Amino acid sequence: MTMTMRSIQRIFPILGAALLLAGCRGEPKYGVETALKWPGATGGVWAVAPVVNLSGEPGVDPLLQADLLFQQLQQVRGLTVIPVNRVVEIYTALRIQKVQTPEQAALVCELLRCDALVVPTVTLWDPYNPPKLGAAIQVLPRQTSAGAPALDPHEMVRAAAPLAPSVAAAPRMIQAVGMYDAANGSVREALWKYVVGRNDPVGPLGPREYVLNMDRYCGFVYHELIVELLGRSAPVDAAKAAGFTPASSRTDERR
Repeated sequence: MTMTMRSIQRIFPILGAALLLAGCRGEPKYGVETALKWPGATGGVWAVAPVVNLSGEPGVDPLLQADLLFQQLQQVRGLTVIPVNRVVEIYTALRIQKVQTPEQAALVCELLRCDALVVPTVTLWDPYNPPKLGAAIQVLPRQTSAGAPALDPHEMVRAAAPLAPSVAAAPRMIQAVGMYDAANGSVREALWKYVVGRNDPVGPLGPREYVLNMDRYCGFVYHELIVELLGRSAPVDAAKAAGFTPASSRTDERR
């Protein structure tokens, strides 16, 4: 009996190691998602503004949505991102709820010492399975057009209003717009690709967590819109104005 117990004690570690190796080979990897990279050397410094809610749904939290976008932008290599709470502080100081003119956007960038202001918008919101999210991301550059007089932020703060449009020409922007319905086959295919490496492979929900949790789904949508921004071609003068490096254009917006 003694010899039998010793044999069993020797066999158990071997069997455990074999089962562990077999499990590692069959299970998907966790935490190896594909990272995004700015197409040029650097994309500069961007600040994220609170989301503008045009969906009519009261369940949209402008600060939470902006934070979800901030988390996605932070993962872009070559891009430095200022969080939404810093922008809210500037909005409060200027006594505004959102930027409504290019001059206001330029002022916010001037006060934050950033290269561009990211203004996200939610146009459609349906958190029930299958979720739907319509959104847009606008990137407003800090600099004004060539030859236009520079803005005086101190004067604008004292006036508590933007300068007249004739004083400073409107800078150009880049944007990405899309409506992502999880009932759409192409959207679901893109979602499952996004999920790889991002969800716990042994979790109770698996990839379905991204259609049952609206915050997760929003992160996917913002990721897709950021990919559109990175791949969208911009005119050379606009690219230089915002620190952009022109890249190959992507026009296949997912509907």
